[in-house]
Amino acid sequence: MFRAAVASADPAKVVGFLPGKPKGRCIVVGAGKASAAMAAAVDAAWPDVELSGVAVTRYGHAVPAGRIEIIEASHPVPDAMSVEAGRRALSAVQTLGAEDLVIALFSGGGSSLLVAPAGDLTLEDKQEVNRRLLASGASISEMNTVRKHLSRVKGGKLARAAHPARVMTFVISDVPGDDPAIIASGPTISDNTTLADAREILGRYSIPLSPRLRTFVNGKDQLAEATPFSSEVHMIATPLMALDAAAEIARQAGFIPLLLGDALEGEAREMGKVLGGIAASVRNKGAPVQPPAVLLSGGEGTVTLHSKSDGRGGRNTEFSLALGAALQGMPNTYAIAADTDGIDGVEDAAGAVITPSTLSRGMSAGLDAHDALARHDSYTYFKTIGDLLVTGPTLTNVNDFRAIVIV
Repeated sequence: MFRAAVASADPAKVVGFLPGKPKGRCIVVGAGKASAAMAAAVDAAWPDVELSGVAVTRYGHAVPAGRIEIIEASHPVPDAMSVEAGRRALSAVQTLGAEDLVIALFSGGGSSLLVAPAGDLTLEDKQEVNRRLLASGASISEMNTVRKHLSRVKGGKLARAAHPARVMTFVISDVPGDDPAIIASGPTISDNTTLADAREILGRYSIPLSPRLRTFVNGKDQLAEATPFSSEVHMIATPLMALDAAAEIARQAGFIPLLLGDALEGEAREMGKVLGGIAASVRNKGAPVQPPAVLLSGGEGTVTLHSKSDGRGGRNTEFSLALGAALQGMPNTYAIAADTDGIDGVEDAAGAVITPSTLSRGMSAGLDAHDALARHDSYTYFKTIGDLLVTGPTLTNVNDFRAIVIV
């Protein structure tokens, strides 16, 4: 089911959405974990078009893309190459005419990979805000609202730089609700948020700010006199498409798939408890579906860190461990939770699997699931018992995939 979900988000699908070939130049810009693979597909599809450009992806996710240069940068916190990618992307789309075409390729991870600090802000300022937001428990929508207003490229500003060229945006969604303005912080998408919204989010999560950042966010909104623009948007792959592909695999195996939602958000450990309760109801009472059944869900959980957090793990391993603790070794119940990009947070695993023996094997290894959860050390727990899911980069990203199988 996980493989089917990933395959449904093949970046090469972008070729089926390409328009007629332009009269002028074609400039490709991209950012995200799937952007290099998408760029390679575009380059191969249009060998006879005057085409150039640049795309930035996470370290380890690059593939050759012919005439389109591929840059690798840091995720989830930007680095100097992220800034270089932002500079190159803005430079690539300037001085274009009305007969030129910009093909923008965005997927999850683009927010930290494509960076152009606004005003007198620096890379260090952006890194500071990113780190604090990532540890705060803020949703991806909230984080990207802040990122847009600290940037010269996000929130539609890249498309404004390309005016009057035609801009077409192709997106692989990794966000709940599939809003293209949130994915990679929408460099070519109109933004309806304000600097005041960013200030409110920073205040609500008590994000400490340096004097320079505080001065900037308390200043004037940079979009007040912005040049109008338009961008055609095409959604290449979404979390729901991935879950539908997994559901078909379940049906073929004789299981009843029940989709719990493609946009679940909240604390990963709380999500594990809730879905564990639903699985127990299916197993013990045949509701809301009779076994054999598969409970499918997508979206993006969060992990709020605290001062005593000394462990390793991402939202999918934390969800899995919380689910295992909730199930308490329930017979004939198995689960997988993994990020479809192959990387759960900053670790080398995509996620983990759960079996009826998860807790007992952990105890035999001297581990306590509740202690590991308290220290956010789910990665170590699953690595010790051999139940990490390690896939390597998948070159796409439609967010988290969760499946609970009740035999």
